[in-house]
Amino acid sequence: MDKTTQTQPIRPSTVDGERQSSSHERKVARVAQMLRTRKSTAPLSRQKRVVSHQVPKVNDKKYTDEKVDLMDFDEVIEVDVERRICIAEPGTPFCKVVDHTLPLGLVPIVVPELKTITIGGAVAGCSIESMSFKHGGFHDTCLEYEIITATGDVLTCTPDNEHSLIFQMMHGSFGTVGILSRLVFRLVPAKKYVHLRHETHRSIDSYLESIWYHYENRDVEFMDGIIHSNTHLALCVGDFVDSAPYTNRYDWLKVYYQSTAERREDYLETPHYFYRYDQGVTNVHPKSFLGRLLLGKLLGSSEILRLAEKLRWFLLDDDRPDVTVDTFLPFSKLKEFLLWYEKDFNHFPLWCVPYRRVHDYEWLTEDFWKGMKDELMVDIAVYGMKQRGDTNYYRLMETKLAELNGVKTLISYNYYPEDEFWGIFNRPNFEAVKAITDPNNIFRTLYEKTCKASMGQG
Repeated sequence: MDKTTQTQPIRPSTVDGERQSSSHERKVARVAQMLRTRKSTAPLSRQKRVVSHQVPKVNDKKYTDEKVDLMDFDEVIEVDVERRICIAEPGTPFCKVVDHTLPLGLVPIVVPELKTITIGGAVAGCSIESMSFKHGGFHDTCLEYEIITATGDVLTCTPDNEHSLIFQMMHGSFGTVGILSRLVFRLVPAKKYVHLRHETHRSIDSYLESIWYHYENRDVEFMDGIIHSNTHLALCVGDFVDSAPYTNRYDWLKVYYQSTAERREDYLETPHYFYRYDQGVTNVHPKSFLGRLLLGKLLGSSEILRLAEKLRWFLLDDDRPDVTVDTFLPFSKLKEFLLWYEKDFNHFPLWCVPYRRVHDYEWLTEDFWKGMKDELMVDIAVYGMKQRGDTNYYRLMETKLAELNGVKTLISYNYYPEDEFWGIFNRPNFEAVKAITDPNNIFRTLYEKTCKASMGQG
């Protein structure tokens, strides 16, 4: 029999929701049984229906690991309009969630930029977007996780129950803590269209002043930006609206980031706003107009990633990989970072996403938070930069971020020495949780998975 906590999970409130929940429970029982009876303690990776949105690597051990089958964990169990919550399985892509919620006048508070990012992946990989300046990341909007441990136990985890640390440590864990099998997250009212205004700033100071003004005054519903250079910075603010004089979409011939340099305002249907970056944020594929004309409708982010995985031996280079990385910085350090970045990297444009420090995440060390005075942080994302000369630009970025009390996500290439890594990421908290959820380390430690196994080591 499954060991379960005494905490009662948030249940569906409708007959259809209960039916979906029963189906979900059968899936959980299947996976839990497989884990309880598994004799091997060799590393185990997940087999999912949707392609991973981590940067693919040639020698990643996940390709040869034994798999746990999570292919069918991709259903919305219920959208509860009255409680403004969604209950869903982790493999559900956000585009499917929005298809369920938007006709009911609701959407997730944070909808990541690519259609097929899954809700489970958004927790494990720290997804944010243009509502994050008010609400934080997607994890900050979640109320409950159901987790299957490596030994086949099923736990209900919330921010304030006996498994609160497990709840918090699922965030940013990249699947190393346990198998996320069910999520409950909050929704917000939405309208059919989004009205965007693109502010043009010619100095970093002016840009920062505007970000802070909108953050303090909460006078817009969306805020992100494209930094074309340090003298051409676009801040894109927007609101839900009921009607639109016209609409644009950026899923074929037009490129959204380019529009931020060309347009003063724009109107998009709400789903097309959410996925305006789906063909690439600033590293769009296909790159040429002719390529987009012929293949643009066929090659969204999911298809590009799947091709890169299938053809990784021919398309990718683990020795000198292109730089694709999200960097999280204190707002007060952004000007210093951009001036350094222009001198040492000089690869533009950049994606800029302000987000509020809602919670001091337990997966980062106490020393990291002691150095953090800012209530607002900024994600500066670099996409598709070719490395030059003999410099390891990933390592250069890691070193600079440590100096600025920033951190980068672990979705791409990581070169941290192990002692430096555990000076940033909270090893005692990971070990405390892993003792409960993965005592034999079949999901690997965070360092092993993101710094070694992803590069074919260990």
